[in-house]
Amino acid sequence: MTGLAHLLDVLMFVVACLLILAGYPVAFTLAGTAVAFAALGWSLDLFNPTFLAAIPQRIFGVMTNTILIAIPLFVFKGVMLEKSKVAILLIETMGRLFGRLRGGLGYSVTIVGALLAASTGMVGATVVMMGLLALPAMLRWGYSPRLAAGSIAAAGTLGQILPPAIVLVVLGDVLGNAYQKAQTDLGNFAPDTVSVPDLFAGALIPGLVLSGLYILYQVLVAIFDPKSSPAAPEELGRVTFGEVMSALVPPIALILCVLGSILAGIATPSEAASVGAVGTVLLAGQRQSPKKAWIFVVGWAALAGLVVLASTVDMRLGRSVVATRQTVAMIGAGLLVAVLIVSIAIASWETWKKGVLVPVMRATTEITAMVFAIVIGAAFFSLVFRGLGGEDLVSSYLTSLPGGALGATAVVMVAMFVLGFFVDYIEICYIVVPIAAPVLLKMPMPDGSGMSPVWLGVLMGVNLQTSFMHPPFGVALFYLRGVAPKEVKTIDIYIGIIPFVCIQLAMLWVLWQWPHLATWLPHLIYGGQ
Repeated sequence: MTGLAHLLDVLMFVVACLLILAGYPVAFTLAGTAVAFAALGWSLDLFNPTFLAAIPQRIFGVMTNTILIAIPLFVFKGVMLEKSKVAILLIETMGRLFGRLRGGLGYSVTIVGALLAASTGMVGATVVMMGLLALPAMLRWGYSPRLAAGSIAAAGTLGQILPPAIVLVVLGDVLGNAYQKAQTDLGNFAPDTVSVPDLFAGALIPGLVLSGLYILYQVLVAIFDPKSSPAAPEELGRVTFGEVMSALVPPIALILCVLGSILAGIATPSEAASVGAVGTVLLAGQRQSPKKAWIFVVGWAALAGLVVLASTVDMRLGRSVVATRQTVAMIGAGLLVAVLIVSIAIASWETWKKGVLVPVMRATTEITAMVFAIVIGAAFFSLVFRGLGGEDLVSSYLTSLPGGALGATAVVMVAMFVLGFFVDYIEICYIVVPIAAPVLLKMPMPDGSGMSPVWLGVLMGVNLQTSFMHPPFGVALFYLRGVAPKEVKTIDIYIGIIPFVCIQLAMLWVLWQWPHLATWLPHLIYGGQ
């Protein structure tokens, strides 16, 4: 009967994939398939229905998870940057700055993609914005449609690996639970925690290296095939130092406030995401009402002052802080908060008047609801999968593979890469990772040490990034196809993205060979895994 239960596990996974490919909503497909196979397994006496009693607790756990609070805040930040057109100035300025170099528009696309990735943590907004602004310009100046489309799609997906990527938030939550489970099974009942900041720190260097590899490829194309990426003509216009600063300072300040506060241990991801959301509202207000720019600059100064104050003065109870210093700090913080509230109120009013705030709130609600619906559906699916013995099936299969932990990890990476052709990264995170990660993290590495969860998480993050560019179902390709000019054919987008997918696979190999790229910075900052 165990063999039949395992067969049901495999069939459940296959049926879910087929229904998703057929176009049914992912969240309802996962939950519906799970309920159907739970009923089938119960009728065959292969599934204990008491497993379903855990579903309300699972849903409650999802909705009260403090880590996942960061998701709607990062979504709001990304949508606000898109709707308020704050990022447009950055795209236009960087294009003018590098445009006169051969291949310069391609370099600017990658640099802007990296800056927007570290500012928003989202893929769709970046691809759409650059597809609307940069792609027509690249085609107008004689760029190859394939190179232009591939560069924009690849740069847009940097939001999947450069922190604060939403996929890293999701992976941090899932891998943290998987690592604790693995350590408990090994007899360690007080393991070190694996957190979202660990993954943010671990992904930073690989993300920057990947951005550099994109630019290196564009440089080589410009050298060996100059006709495909010419320099822009003089009519593009020169850019002044002041224009560059006005375009670069806001996103860099946003990155420092959000990512810097997380890596420095000043704020949790959720707290830093709220800082980023507030900063984005101020930027949007300044964009909508340039005449009142000084108000929002003061608001930014107050926000930065609060971050600095939090990093230098510990105002929590129970710490030995001099009373006078604490009082001064509290008064200063109160004044900064008052100034910030006034600036936020004015910025919100300006964005509401210009018709920006309401669409942003609506889009944020829709995207957040979709994400959490998928998470809840995946919770149903994984629970029934475990109830049918799927966890034992996966464990026995992975532990029997040749090559030990590395061989099993390679198989999981290949499986995630293939699934990325058909299934969204959120489903992979909440279906594959909770099942495979505890098994992998229990297996010893060739040198006898345990597998680093940060290294595994960054590997998975880079792997999942490719799912956004897989022909024919890559989400970034769909976004780009929707906004690309008619002269750019779908086949141009698909072929243009192939070199960048190969670069991502090369990045996976680099991480495989040199795990310290992912583990060095977290160990330096936190002394963690």
